[in-house]
Amino acid sequence: MNRDLSRLFRPASIAVVGGGAWCANVVEQCLKMDFPGRIWPVHPFKPSIGGLKTHASIGELPGIPDAAFIGVNRHATIETVGMLARSGAGGAVCFASGFSETQVETGDGAELQNALLDAAGSMPVLGPNCYGFINYLDGALLWPDQHGGRRVEKGVAILAQSSNMAINITMQTRGLPIAYVAAAGNQAQTGLSEIAASLLSDERVTAVGLHIEGIGDLRAFEKFAAEARKAGKPVVAIKAGKSEQAQKAAMSHTASLSGSDKGAEALFRRLGIARADSLPELLETLKVLHFAGPLPSSRIASMSCSGGEASLMADAAARSNIAFPEVDSEQEEKLREILGRFVAIANPLDYHTFIWRNSELMGQAFAAMLSGTADIGCIIADFPRADRCDGTDWRCVISAGSFAACKTGKPVAMVSTLQENMPEGISEKISDAGMIPLQGLNDALAAIEAAAMIGQSASPFPDPLLLPGTFSDAFPLTEDDAKKALADHGIDTPMSSRAKAPEEAAISAAKIGFPVVLKGEGAAHKTEAGLVRLSLKSKEDVVAAARQMSCSGYLIEEMVTNSSAELIVGVIRDTAHGFAMTIGAGGVLTELMEDFQTLLLPVSEKDICKALESLRIYPLLAGYRGKPAADMVSIVKAINSVQDFVIANAGKLEEVEINPVICTSDRAVAADALIRMGS
Repeated sequence: MNRDLSRLFRPASIAVVGGGAWCANVVEQCLKMDFPGRIWPVHPFKPSIGGLKTHASIGELPGIPDAAFIGVNRHATIETVGMLARSGAGGAVCFASGFSETQVETGDGAELQNALLDAAGSMPVLGPNCYGFINYLDGALLWPDQHGGRRVEKGVAILAQSSNMAINITMQTRGLPIAYVAAAGNQAQTGLSEIAASLLSDERVTAVGLHIEGIGDLRAFEKFAAEARKAGKPVVAIKAGKSEQAQKAAMSHTASLSGSDKGAEALFRRLGIARADSLPELLETLKVLHFAGPLPSSRIASMSCSGGEASLMADAAARSNIAFPEVDSEQEEKLREILGRFVAIANPLDYHTFIWRNSELMGQAFAAMLSGTADIGCIIADFPRADRCDGTDWRCVISAGSFAACKTGKPVAMVSTLQENMPEGISEKISDAGMIPLQGLNDALAAIEAAAMIGQSASPFPDPLLLPGTFSDAFPLTEDDAKKALADHGIDTPMSSRAKAPEEAAISAAKIGFPVVLKGEGAAHKTEAGLVRLSLKSKEDVVAAARQMSCSGYLIEEMVTNSSAELIVGVIRDTAHGFAMTIGAGGVLTELMEDFQTLLLPVSEKDICKALESLRIYPLLAGYRGKPAADMVSIVKAINSVQDFVIANAGKLEEVEINPVICTSDRAVAADALIRMGS
């Protein structure tokens, strides 16, 4: 449902319902923020709240509120929401807890939450169990606690499911202008994606940051991401929680490799959303996006007045996709003219302290470094603590950086190696001078890399995700049945036969032709159970091997030889993100190398080829040290066939895995297969 949230988030009138300290805080914080609209406290017998005259009921308000903060108990909250909805109010924040989040403890939480939704009808509701939001652009606040922000003219929107996380973020002292902070609470009606999509429409919002505990509605999240891209507003997210799927993976390698956390990573990459690993990374990335926008690349020109800092920068970047373009001859000539013959000209550059305090020469040196192919400049500068030191001598570096940014037209970040070595006041001076204040070297580099990822995101927007079905417990097919099902969708499988007794297996092996593979049936991980024997060359070998196996039956297969490499190709039903496909090193290398890529279906042939080329074992597929190359056409066809099988069975499929896919110069053969289907 597309609800209009504009009245709620940009209200001209606010009602505050309830008489406790939380409600008084809302009123006082609105006044402190110089909210220009009307504030109407509502209480049946208190004469005033927060210094403002109260109204005895919602029906006695002098007008219809655009937004309401409801700070009463859970039962009264439902009644109040109904009255506001009937009056035509623009929306409400439900502060009370005791709804679905306490179902186990109270036994009636889910029922009350449904009643709340019925009472709200089409009126937007945030929560319940929610602090609400702060609009720092207009001074509109439905927030019952302290916060650390202040009014701004433009900035980023930051959303969290957790109210406490949202409070913590408002307390940042990093010089990041925040336009909105919002908490989604239980998301009973209005989810994080819908809130985020609504805030995109405010032209004063430059970027969006998300703290996500779980994505409940994939279609809504895809829609938000598409609208963000269309609006040209980049998104960065931090995803809390690891995969439940990865922890319960008793049946397959695929589940343990591409659990829900990898699914989230694949989802963000697919939608062009940068992923942060920590709150500092999230905030630093938002700073780059706010002040500079997405970057065309992660090529950096680094400048510092210390060799130690230059080395630190180079070492930190070695763990990332950051690149330092070499200084060209024209740059070198200009830098030599400025810095003299005692300075080694390189990127990262240690410009020494010969020109320190000379902001004109420093600015020319910085501009020369930026005149090459770098897309962003990083000036390393740790500022002295103001309570014990004099920072006067550091004015030159801000002035010089500002000159370089203006002269080259390229973004310039001033980076402190330690977060605390750039106080908030200094951050604001840096941003006022037209640069990006970044705090903490590793977080700064991660932010630049994330901004470059967004800048390089593929267009057009991807196809909608393939959504999984809902069904009862899944059961495994036999390996033979699994291969037959995959073969129906074009998978190349070995010639095979099934047998009940060792002698019968030997006869079947002779018909297939030696050498053969003998597998005992009845176990998911046959190799670990001793139920796989390779390269059997005679009937006697087959009988002897079969008699050593404790199993319910035998599968005899053609032995595929001359392998260039082995792959794992699997897809798992990830209820949080769709269907996650794993492509990686297979066979005995699956756990040993953990060399794999995760994609979400549907995928294109381009996606498949890119994933294969990014594997560490790709040189084996391409033909390593004179060995024959694998048939890439057959490999891509096999992976596409797996996708076709998943699409055809999406409503009841739990997972499918082929491990290994034996890749030869002319085939890609499913040597082992697992399928689990629901009923």
